[in-house]
Amino acid sequence: MEALCLGCVLAAVITWGFLCFCDSAERMKTAEQAGLLKSGSRTLLVIAHPDDEAMFFAPTVLGLARLKHRMSLLCFSAGNYYNQGEIRKKELLQSCDVLGIPTSRVMIIDNSDFPDDPGVQWDTEHVANILLQHVEVNDINLVVTFDAGGVSGHSNHIALYTAVRALHSEGKFPKGCSVLTLQSVNVLRKYFFLLDLLWSLLHTQDILFVLTSEEVAQAKRAMYCHRSQLLWFRRLYILFSRYMRINSLHFL
Repeated sequence: MEALCLGCVLAAVITWGFLCFCDSAERMKTAEQAGLLKSGSRTLLVIAHPDDEAMFFAPTVLGLARLKHRMSLLCFSAGNYYNQGEIRKKELLQSCDVLGIPTSRVMIIDNSDFPDDPGVQWDTEHVANILLQHVEVNDINLVVTFDAGGVSGHSNHIALYTAVRALHSEGKFPKGCSVLTLQSVNVLRKYFFLLDLLWSLLHTQDILFVLTSEEVAQAKRAMYCHRSQLLWFRRLYILFSRYMRINSLHFL
């Protein structure tokens, strides 16, 4: 037991030191970041509901901002599960403003084809067609969305991955357009972000974004814009979840 406690303390100290380094200096770009994530890329974040951008993708959005990406956002529903769609659309625009995504580059799809409902399976071909049209019209270089686990297992999140995967496997994305998916992790890693950071550093992922303390505060401000969603358990999520601080992503 003593050895276990000592190990946890040592891990926390090492992690604290790494976070202090992140606070004091820009992280080095890997060769892959320098190539596929080059400055000035036009990046499209594809989400299912208002608050996904802050709750799950804030480290990616802010990390790409460091790399001077031109960020756009495509949201496939207004989040109207509890008839709060109009409120949630306004909250999304406020959150995007905090994260540095201008209103002019935010598209919210609000129709019955894509209800905010974990019990409804969105049509893959329909999602794919709308997404591809958005990519082509806006000359997108990089698409970012969920992986097969959807982070929380929500069927609407997974539907986005399924559509992106289909477009990628069929070679329908324009030449030069890459796809990054956000890694889903188990519950232990999801809520013990200090130990998860060590795990993430020691294991393979294509891209790892770690926020500084100033950026974490910015991510929290974005999440607090979603006032209609701030139930007690989401406040705990903001405090403890790795997705408010760390994003590990993989290329398709």
